[in-house]
Amino acid sequence: MGKKIFVTGANGFIGRRLVPMLVQRGYEVTCLVRDPEKSSVLKLPDVTLVKGDITDRESMREAMKDSKAVFHLAGWYAIGNHDKIKMNAINVQGARNTLELAAELGVAKILHTSTVGVFGNTHGKAPDESYRVPKEEMGSEYELTKWLAHYEVAEVLQKKGAPVIILQPGGVTGAGDEAPHVLTFKMFLQKMPVMMGAKSGLTFAHVDDIAEGHILAFEEGKVGESYILAGDAITYKQVFELAEKLTGIRATKLWAPGWAAGFSSTLVGLLEKLGLRIAFSSEALATLNDYTFWGNSEKAKRELGWKLRPIEETLKEILTTLSVTSKK
Repeated sequence: MGKKIFVTGANGFIGRRLVPMLVQRGYEVTCLVRDPEKSSVLKLPDVTLVKGDITDRESMREAMKDSKAVFHLAGWYAIGNHDKIKMNAINVQGARNTLELAAELGVAKILHTSTVGVFGNTHGKAPDESYRVPKEEMGSEYELTKWLAHYEVAEVLQKKGAPVIILQPGGVTGAGDEAPHVLTFKMFLQKMPVMMGAKSGLTFAHVDDIAEGHILAFEEGKVGESYILAGDAITYKQVFELAEKLTGIRATKLWAPGWAAGFSSTLVGLLEKLGLRIAFSSEALATLNDYTFWGNSEKAKRELGWKLRPIEETLKEILTTLSVTSKK
């Protein structure tokens, strides 16, 4: 009973790294998956795969019973997707189902994976966990649903006394990363002559470090608290400049001003309303209009002992992986 850990989103980018780490620490992990047959990467000793779905609360009940902790990582990360009903069902109602059920069953620690994206555009600043903006400032449907899950589900439960810990990763990358921000790295390798987003940026951290941060939050974190897990704040232009030093590939020198991305976003938005779909969605273009997804992780470093590798090491890994993949 004392070693059982329940994980949602185990097939995701962070989950696939988190589960083996939990097993290595001696925990018995139960993973909620939609199709056990398609989850071969999780078939490890001391790992039990249970068929279920976070949108169906009762499908989790038996598997979650007697868990020492619940890690809720499941979510749908998509920029430019307009299926608002599906995204709300997964990111908001799925979080509500998981966290409320865990509280009902008396789970000792409930860890909810949120994002620094709930801060919206931080306008070049890296705020801490106390920062908050209204939901009207969210720039995408994904940000909005994560804001709702963070503030109207997880935080509400915290205030009611449920043992919820909120984790807020920034940009997460590494080998195997398929998130939208990977397109930025691909554009560098493709030697794009002109780029947008010189003042926009993320806080990149290696996926293994993010997974480790989750475990540290479980083992060392205080219930009722939030912890940002983010690397150093960096703009896309700085990413290109650093990538040039690491690879010797000449980085893009011509960067269009932020307003050009904003204008393009508005134009594409009009086309989307007509039913047309463009390679770059209006939401994606809007994030290049001097938009920063930044956060300060000093609290996690101080209270959890969280450490992360240098961004140079992380960036080199993803660029090397993408270079090898493109040559196949």
